[in-house]
Amino acid sequence: GDQVALLSAFAEMGLKLRVDMPQQSMEIASIFFRQSTTATEAKENIKALNEQRERNAKALQEKMKLNKKEVKHFNPVDAFPGDAIIFMRVLNLLRGLSASLNVRIVYLDIMRPFAESTLLGSLTRGPSTNSEWIYDSPVNSEVESKLRSLLLEMGSDKILGLQVCAYKDGKVIIDTAAGTLGKYDPRPVQPDSLFPVFSVTKGITAGMVHWLVDQGKLKYEETVADIWPKFGTNKKELIKVHHLLNHTSGLHNALGDVVKTDPMSVCDWEEMLDQIAKSTPETEPGSSQIYHYLSFGWLCGGLIEHASGRKFQEILEEAIVHPLHIEGELYVGIPPGVESRLATLTVDMEEIQKLQGIKPGPDVPPELLSGIAQMAAGVPAMFNTLNVRRAIIPAANGHLSARALARYYAALAAGGAIPPPHSSNAKPLLGSHVHTPAFPTAATSKKKKKGSAKKSSGSSSSMEKVEYAQLRTSDADSEVSVAASGSTGGRLFSNSDSGIMDAFMGVGEYSGMIHPNGKFGLGFRRYGRSGAPPTGFGHSGMGGSNGFCDPEHGFAIAVTVNKMALGSVTRRVVRFVCEELGVPVPDEFSVSGEKGPDMVLNLAPPAE
Repeated sequence: GDQVALLSAFAEMGLKLRVDMPQQSMEIASIFFRQSTTATEAKENIKALNEQRERNAKALQEKMKLNKKEVKHFNPVDAFPGDAIIFMRVLNLLRGLSASLNVRIVYLDIMRPFAESTLLGSLTRGPSTNSEWIYDSPVNSEVESKLRSLLLEMGSDKILGLQVCAYKDGKVIIDTAAGTLGKYDPRPVQPDSLFPVFSVTKGITAGMVHWLVDQGKLKYEETVADIWPKFGTNKKELIKVHHLLNHTSGLHNALGDVVKTDPMSVCDWEEMLDQIAKSTPETEPGSSQIYHYLSFGWLCGGLIEHASGRKFQEILEEAIVHPLHIEGELYVGIPPGVESRLATLTVDMEEIQKLQGIKPGPDVPPELLSGIAQMAAGVPAMFNTLNVRRAIIPAANGHLSARALARYYAALAAGGAIPPPHSSNAKPLLGSHVHTPAFPTAATSKKKKKGSAKKSSGSSSSMEKVEYAQLRTSDADSEVSVAASGSTGGRLFSNSDSGIMDAFMGVGEYSGMIHPNGKFGLGFRRYGRSGAPPTGFGHSGMGGSNGFCDPEHGFAIAVTVNKMALGSVTRRVVRFVCEELGVPVPDEFSVSGEKGPDMVLNLAPPAE
């Protein structure tokens, strides 16, 4: 069921496709891997396969704009690996034999143990016996050398794949990758591997809102309905921008029922914005801070698009990706072409059991804990699909490297001042990837409003019907971007004083915009010691990935993981680094300190 891993494996074996249609590719793969049927079921099976073939042909025709005659002669496969052909022919012969004998045998169940033993045999049995478990990249500091020893000590029982990157006073002091891309993917994690980071994405989305405020497109005190007219219904007329950022809009459970009914509806961006605009708050704006685990992304995403008049991903590129020169290593909804760098999710089931006795605090919706053990197995399966990975889900669907995330927080820690270029010793260089983000064109939006495009259950099926605009970073643009990121005075925000950081944490003149004693500032989780003013900010995500900074100490760190747990690995890593550097350890990462809702509920429902 791991679409990304399967398609990447086919590509590595030599499969080349002339057209990007991942959903259809997966359906074809499913045909080859289907179980055998008895003779009595064979006719119905053939009928179902013919219907599926017709659907795929129609999707191809729409995608490539071919007529019926052309589509019959169009071969979407450019090259096919010979080994796979032989294997699939054997499968078909076995199926035919089963039908002739009128028996049902699930041959994949027979073959699975052999495949698993082969794959596991090529994986490391433990980091202590394999020096290559930690990716061979230059050591930037003594603390990084010590961290690598700690990772070897922690071992592969708790760590599957991991990246850690940290900045101190604007310089990279840690840039380490370890482990493998997946449970059954033995390729090593590299510095440019892309990890799904769930609610860490909220910190990226919040930064885009602050950027628009800095650009004069928004005001924190502004009523959302003045910017987004359709939003001003069902008792939402008084909700302001700072209510969305501060998790006090009362829409903490918005869309929960919609997603339970149809989980894949999260892939339909326009539909989710329409639904959020129709939602009704459960509490008065500003009256209580309850974590907007799912709705935060579409609330802020709709605000971003309506305030700017442009697409969410365009603002992401202009506000964050290009200025920081992290092209190819930070996405909310991946474009085609990066699949081979994606880490695959799995779950630490031992840690899941620890959730059974947790009682949610007043700032955590009880709905988040319901059915958590059942959800644990479903989360990786859902978020390993290309449909979901290509969707725009600004609360949960970031795909990035730790070095891109750490660079982002290093800039925020300096009030938006862009750090010097990432280490030239890093391979590949940060920002060196060919960068081809894909956004729906303006014509697409109009078409959808007229109702001519059917509601999509996934982003890849949307892509069958929709033309996408491609933005490519040319060599010249890349050189300009490199120069900009390394020049003194380059900034994400024009506000050069401490005002922008006060806004992030909701202090100073912005203290009236946050909930008293709340865990969140304006869009970011506030980090610090109990009983003391917050000293830092950031955001963690379901499964344990995290990014945060401490401006006072010039410190920023990012940790990405693909073995979803309750954050114990991340907390130990952050504690170790902070203690080595003499940076105060926030309660969020301490042994006994209070944890925020996004850290406690690291295995909440899929779009936490």
